[in-house]
Amino acid sequence: MEKKIEAIAAKACSRQGVALYDLEIKPTNKGLLVLVYITKVSGVTVDDCTKISRFIDHELEELDLIEQRHFLEVSSPGLERELKYKKHFNSAINEKVKVTYQDDGKSITIIGHLRQVLPDKLVIEKDAENHEIQFQDIKKAKTYFDYKR
Repeated sequence: MEKKIEAIAAKACSRQGVALYDLEIKPTNKGLLVLVYITKVSGVTVDDCTKISRFIDHELEELDLIEQRHFLEVSSPGLERELKYKKHFNSAINEKVKVTYQDDGKSITIIGHLRQVLPDKLVIEKDAENHEIQFQDIKKAKTYFDYKR
């Protein structure tokens, strides 16, 4: 079911000129929550979200894909977006990121600028020094916005 919903969301995004960033499906007490995150270079608008939502909702109803009660939310991933897939990391090159990773059994968090995405690791620059982090060691990663500035 998730792959079918993802295909519908990707089709909707393609028609609207935005990119599908991520899709989450979460069970809740009130029904299934389908979260669709979209991005666009110039920024996602409310109009983009509305059009994508209407298209996906229409397709889900037409195909009767989700049997139980469900809710659909379409939005931008936000300023601090989660980085899960290599495509997410590639889209964040030169942005400030916060990465928590495992090193010799210790959990380490680094905040710096993502400079490179290599086949098996990231290169993050912090204080003019490059730090290499293996993808397999990453526990959590997101873009980072410094609210104090």
